[in-house]
Amino acid sequence: ADCSLVFWTLCSVLLPVLITLWCSFQRSRRQLLIRDIFRKSKHDWHYTDLFGQPTYCCICAQHILQGAFCSCCGLRVGEGCLKKADRRFLCKEIMMRSSAGAHSSMPHHWIRGNVPLCSCCMVCKQQCGTQPKLCDYRCVWCQYTVHDECMMDHLKTEECTFGEFRDLIIPPYYLSTINQLRKDKRTSYEKVVPYSRKHWMPVIVLANTRSGNNMGETLLREFKILLNPVQVFDLSKTAPAKALQLCLLLPCNAVRVLVCGGDGTVGWVLDAIDEMKIKGKECYIPQVAILPLGTGNDLSNTLGWGAGYAGEVPVEQILRNVMEADGIKLDRWKVQVTNKGYYNLRKPKVFTMNNYFSIGPDALMALNFHAHREKTPSLFSSRIINKAVYFFYGTRDCLVQECKDLNKKVELELDGERIELPNLEGIIVLNIGYWGGGCRLWEGMGDEPYPLARHDDGLLEVVGVHGSFHCAQIQVKLANPVRLGQAHTVRLILKSSKMPMQVDGEPWAQGPCTVTITHKTHALMLYHSGEQTDDDASST
Repeated sequence: ADCSLVFWTLCSVLLPVLITLWCSFQRSRRQLLIRDIFRKSKHDWHYTDLFGQPTYCCICAQHILQGAFCSCCGLRVGEGCLKKADRRFLCKEIMMRSSAGAHSSMPHHWIRGNVPLCSCCMVCKQQCGTQPKLCDYRCVWCQYTVHDECMMDHLKTEECTFGEFRDLIIPPYYLSTINQLRKDKRTSYEKVVPYSRKHWMPVIVLANTRSGNNMGETLLREFKILLNPVQVFDLSKTAPAKALQLCLLLPCNAVRVLVCGGDGTVGWVLDAIDEMKIKGKECYIPQVAILPLGTGNDLSNTLGWGAGYAGEVPVEQILRNVMEADGIKLDRWKVQVTNKGYYNLRKPKVFTMNNYFSIGPDALMALNFHAHREKTPSLFSSRIINKAVYFFYGTRDCLVQECKDLNKKVELELDGERIELPNLEGIIVLNIGYWGGGCRLWEGMGDEPYPLARHDDGLLEVVGVHGSFHCAQIQVKLANPVRLGQAHTVRLILKSSKMPMQVDGEPWAQGPCTVTITHKTHALMLYHSGEQTDDDASST
């Protein structure tokens, strides 16, 4: 009896453990097989534990809750049918295999089932995808949908028009033609315009997956569905300078770039565009639009693209806004910081400024935030959390006042003329209208006359603040800043002690030095004249 009890006790303990180990082994084996398929496939497969809408496998036509999907062509498949689907179905071709017909057109690329919700048949104009099964077709290029019956009767031989966004898409046959021209050592690409259209404006999407609220990966997939995948780049894997080489294969002065990220990402891309100018590629310089994914997003706010994107606007509408946007210029400034002493052996620090330069409490907040984020980057994945941390450090500075008596520590010159400073804690040099995550600092409450400020007039606006509490009052329109003047050149001398400084949100602690801000160049940007707030309308 005792032996029997011991035996059954061991079985009851060991059996669940063995089953768990066996399941873990099978799961890891399946994951290795799936990764091997993903690595060798021409599809851009991604695995998901739960699809966001009713989904049917493209092989067995069964309803599935989890499985894999291709972020380029939209194919969806169950885990067991993944290998068959990878062999049977072709993904979007970024470049046609043969040059036959490369100058004219290409056929539709149809994918059956899982059509978008509320889509209509292009033949009979009735709703598609209404039946609870794998049915109806969608073209991966023009995004048109058709019923099974309409497909058999009408659309077997029809050519693809690339749909609503044909002016933004780089067709595969265009790249095939360009490839052939390069082999023949010809570089006249202007005549190779697809569809014989005069208003072709191909777009290049550059997304930073690490910006702000981490929406970059989702946007990359959606843009790959609507455009040619060769037009969409992940900046965490491909540097802007390398991605912008695609501009050299496109017509001069026609390309538009959509930067998905914060103001820092935009500055990174504009620096890469400046390198193109240095190399003599000025005719290929693109115009830049912004999809704001960062924390502050003051530059995108100034150019009409909004204070932050959280998925409330469909990607299709974003592309429409890019097509309709108007071209404008943005001043870019050179900030040179020369340290005192060291017998001038140290090279001066040189920055490029798009938004603003500051010394004082707002730079201190940015420095504390940056140091905290470097220690624990995983905590700063949300725009709300980031702003809450800024609020905490701003509130603390109201009590501590680490930057008081700034006017005794610095000298300010505007266009060579020294400015007598009142009692201040901070000085801010502005190039754009917005500052501090959506505040119109130069305007203040708007109850006093002030000179007109623009981001393309070659002038900088210089203001002073009395502290963090004064900054908060200005943001809620309860106070005006101390307007010190406008200038083409700004010179600031830090005579003693160490003070926090920042250029476009990049902070550092700086000892005695001379800061000189001069005009550097212009950037070609895109302005979206969409819905305006009351503040925008009054300032205009």
